[in-house]
Amino acid sequence: MNPEAIASHFIAPGQVVTVLNIDSGNVNDTYRVIKRTTYSENQFVLQRISQAVFPRPDLVMSNVKAITDYAHGKLEAQAEKSKRIWQLPRVIKTRDGLDYYLDSEGNYWRALSMIASATSHETVLNPEHAHEAGYVLGHFQSVIADFPADQLADTLPGFHVTPQYLKQFDRVMQKDEAQERMAASSEARRIGEFVEERRGFATVLEEAIERGELQHRPIHGDPKISNIMIDDITGKGTAIVDLDTVKPGLIQYDFGDCVRSVCNPAGEEARDLKEVFIDTDLFDTLVKGYLKQADKFLTDADRKYLYDSIRLIAFELGLRFFTDYLAGDVYFKTSYGSQNLNRARVQMRLCESIEVREPILRRVLDGE
Repeated sequence: MNPEAIASHFIAPGQVVTVLNIDSGNVNDTYRVIKRTTYSENQFVLQRISQAVFPRPDLVMSNVKAITDYAHGKLEAQAEKSKRIWQLPRVIKTRDGLDYYLDSEGNYWRALSMIASATSHETVLNPEHAHEAGYVLGHFQSVIADFPADQLADTLPGFHVTPQYLKQFDRVMQKDEAQERMAASSEARRIGEFVEERRGFATVLEEAIERGELQHRPIHGDPKISNIMIDDITGKGTAIVDLDTVKPGLIQYDFGDCVRSVCNPAGEEARDLKEVFIDTDLFDTLVKGYLKQADKFLTDADRKYLYDSIRLIAFELGLRFFTDYLAGDVYFKTSYGSQNLNRARVQMRLCESIEVREPILRRVLDGE
C-alpha cells in the first residue's frame, strides 16, 4: 500500500505534503512524513514493522507504548530539576484509536513523533561522544528500572541469551553445508576453535540468573551508537531511539552491546584485523558517563558482571555471524560471499582484545 495513504490514517494536524524514504537499510521500512496546515508544519516517522524479524508486531507496539508512556511520565516529573531536556518518541494513534494500522495486505504500520533538533551517527566521533552514549544509556535504564519486566512481552525469545545461540550453532554444525564451509576455509576452522575454547564461558550471565544474583529488567535491546541522538544545539545526548527490541532481559547485555558498538573504532565491517581492538580511552569515558546515571540503580552483583557482559556480547555477535555464514547467510544481509565470516572474525578479534585488556577494563569499572 502507498505510504502516503497509510500516513493519513494517523492523527497529526495538516495535510500530507510528502513522504520521504529514510533508513532503507534498517529492519523496518521507514519514512519521514511531512504535513502542513495554514500556520504550521508537522513531521513524524512512519514505519512498516518487519514481520520477518518481529512475528508479533502487536506485542512490539504494546511494549513500546507501555515503556514510552511510563518514561514520559518520569521525564515530565523530573523536567524542572533536570540539567538537560530529555526526549523519547511518542506513539501516534490511528484515527481508530489504535497504536498501529493494519493494512489490507496484513502489514503493520506505526507512527512515532520525531526527536527535535538532534542527530545520530553511525560511528563514534570522539571521547565526548562516547561519554554521551554511556550517559544516555544509563539515564534510559534508570528511568525504566522500576517498570515491572513481567508486564512486557518477550517479543524476541532467546535474543541476547548466549547459550541459545550456542545451541543454534551446534544444530547448524550438524548439516552438510556447514561442514563443507568449515572444511573449505582455514579461517572458519580457526573461528570454530575459538568458539570451542570459550564454550564454557557462554553461560556466565544465565548462571548468575539461576543463582539469583541477576534479575530480568526492562532493556532497550539494541543500544548501538546510531540509536543515540545528540542535541544539535547543546552537543549533549538527548534520546535513545529504535525501541522495537524493548523487552525483559539483562541490563548487562545492553551495557556490553553499547561498549561493543562505541569502543571498537574499526566497526563491524573492518577487513584489517590489526585495526580491531577495544579502545580503552573511549571505554573510560563511556563508563564514566554511564555510571553517572546507572549508579542510581546498579547493585553490587550488577557491577560484578559488567566486564563479563562486554566480553560475552562480542563473542555472542561473532557466534551469530559465524553461524549464519555456516548456514548459508540466511539471516544477516550480505553484499559479498564471505561477509558474515569476516564479521565473525572482527567480533572474535574484539573479544580477544577485551580479554587481553581485562585488567585495564576492570580498573575502569572499579573507578580506579
